[in-house]
Amino acid sequence: MIRVGLTYDLRADYLAMGYSEEETAEFDRPDTIEAIDGALKELGYQTDRIGHIRQLAARLVAGDRWDIVFNVAEGLRGVAREAQVPALLDAYEIPYTFSDPLVLALTLDKGLTKRVLRDLGVPTTDFAVVGCEADVDRVRLNYPLFAKPIAEGTAKGIDAKSKIDGPRELREKCRDLLTRFRQPVLVEPYLSGREFTVGMTGTGERATAIGTLEVVLKPGAEAFGHTYHNKEHCEELIGYPLADRASADEAERIALAAWRGLNCRDGGRVDLRCDASGRMQVLEINPLAGLHPTHSDLPILCTAVDLSYLELIRRIMTSARERLS
Repeated sequence: MIRVGLTYDLRADYLAMGYSEEETAEFDRPDTIEAIDGALKELGYQTDRIGHIRQLAARLVAGDRWDIVFNVAEGLRGVAREAQVPALLDAYEIPYTFSDPLVLALTLDKGLTKRVLRDLGVPTTDFAVVGCEADVDRVRLNYPLFAKPIAEGTAKGIDAKSKIDGPRELREKCRDLLTRFRQPVLVEPYLSGREFTVGMTGTGERATAIGTLEVVLKPGAEAFGHTYHNKEHCEELIGYPLADRASADEAERIALAAWRGLNCRDGGRVDLRCDASGRMQVLEINPLAGLHPTHSDLPILCTAVDLSYLELIRRIMTSARERLS
């Protein structure tokens, strides 16, 4: 029987250490790990819950090994934090699901990702990177703008004030984000059109888009987009209808080009938003997507296209095993 280790960061563990709700927003609930573990067992795998990177390191030093690791660990510190567990597993020559350290480090930095997408010919907006307050004066983009931390997920740092209409607001928002997150700020033109998320499974030429959802804000949601508050309360504040066929075809064409171009693996999401003319632009790539059965976008999408959670986990494992064979 194939032995599968599970690496993950539990939100409750970090809250107990004194970290805030926002700092731990990307980490998993216990029922997410229960769902992944249960699906793997149902698929015939023997599972071993390892936990976060320090627990993994201790197990490796003690001599423990696994045939493959199902990795959903996000990491806590550094702009390459999502790459830490895969890099450690590479050092010990233990295979794992999802993308490698290079891809995870690249895609967490939204500015570098956009540079590569631009080189690939994948549509994405112009942008500026604000590394200190003085850089605000060098932003040469037309208002309105949108500002967010360059290396965060789960919409951390995005709120109703992220849409910016003038230089004073831009300076205030960048100062706030630089102070709170201690990392550069990505500034880009505000996209006023529709927003979509595309679910992906597979690797390389075997990669496929499994469907596209439109992100629709409900009454009571913060305006202007997929903010941290909206995402934390997505069940009440966000609707996820299936996109119309024409929009889905375009979104999936672009998403597949981005996924393959960046060498993403096994499963994840590509987020896009339209400009005022309706042209789709890639917002970001998520090669380590959340897997809560009812709260995370990728499983929500799977439910919408009648793909079971068990089948999603099966496809992820099949992709990983095929590329390792």
